[in-house]
Amino acid sequence: MRCVAFILAILLFAEPAAAVSSSQEIDPRASLGVVQQWIYNYRAKPDYAHIPAAVRVLFHAQTFKEPENAGIYLGFIAGAIASNPARAETLVNSFFPVPAEDEWVIVRAIAFSGLPDWRNLLRRIAPKMPGRQVMINAYLAGTLPTLTEIPLEAKEPGAMDKFKGFFTKNPFAKDDKKIKMQQTFAGNQDLLDTLWGYYFATGSFRPILRIIAMLPWSKSRDTVDKLTVGSMARYTLASYAVRDTSLREYLRSELKVQPENVKVPLTEVVEAADTVQLGAVRKDALAAVEELKAKGSDSRRNLDFWGQVGVGAVALGCVSAAALGAVAVGIPCVIGGSAGQGLLSFWEKQQ
Repeated sequence: MRCVAFILAILLFAEPAAAVSSSQEIDPRASLGVVQQWIYNYRAKPDYAHIPAAVRVLFHAQTFKEPENAGIYLGFIAGAIASNPARAETLVNSFFPVPAEDEWVIVRAIAFSGLPDWRNLLRRIAPKMPGRQVMINAYLAGTLPTLTEIPLEAKEPGAMDKFKGFFTKNPFAKDDKKIKMQQTFAGNQDLLDTLWGYYFATGSFRPILRIIAMLPWSKSRDTVDKLTVGSMARYTLASYAVRDTSLREYLRSELKVQPENVKVPLTEVVEAADTVQLGAVRKDALAAVEELKAKGSDSRRNLDFWGQVGVGAVALGCVSAAALGAVAVGIPCVIGGSAGQGLLSFWEKQQ
């Protein structure tokens, strides 16, 4: 599998020739690269009228074929819907017809938009997507969370819960392992992409605050997932802040109000953006992975824990990267393989 590592950051240094100006019509048959650059520039030059054409390019290019690599596009569509509540329904209707296999994007984008009336909008659009009624009902019933409802990480069972389980669980019963379907930012790295896409469409700092909250994980030595997402959050914040003055100033203002465990990595982000020293952020993340590889987690220093690292690295998949420009730039994202190689290969590609 080939995808792009940190392509969003790379786009910051891309030549502007592929960009689409606000006065330029987007041909639905245009290349994905043109739309990618248009999305990145959107917050600086909002071009609401051409969103439908851009979205049609995304569907035509099959960018949602692998949902875990489509977070930025999903976030952008959700943000676009949120950016103009009075025209939201008209905008959503303009996306149709949508390939049946991609209808989930419309459902989730409406739910993730954060519109006060998103449920009624979803009900009105539902007849166009009869094949997604189960998913629609789940969002309407609240069994599937919206973007703001997804927790940063799963809640660990308390001492009392563990104590009760000791007496209620049959020690001789066969352990029925079920897939954990709960969404968390720590366990679903593509959600970081979704927040960036939402920011691109709206310029709102609400998703940035959510990303800032992940920064302490860049210092985590407890799980690979947290270390991965936290390091990606730190790197992408620094990367975008290099070229985005308003973002850089916002991050600086947050230094005054954030708790100490956030302030330390946020200070590193601001310093790296001010001095354009992104390489230092990459190297620190790589060193952290090396340390985790050598010593294991703080809470479980044993080989059994490290045997799970490969799984966590595979889940990385090219987060904050995958989406924008996978085909255009074509940098391989070598995730997977033996337990220490997945994440290390990912970072090495950035050197």
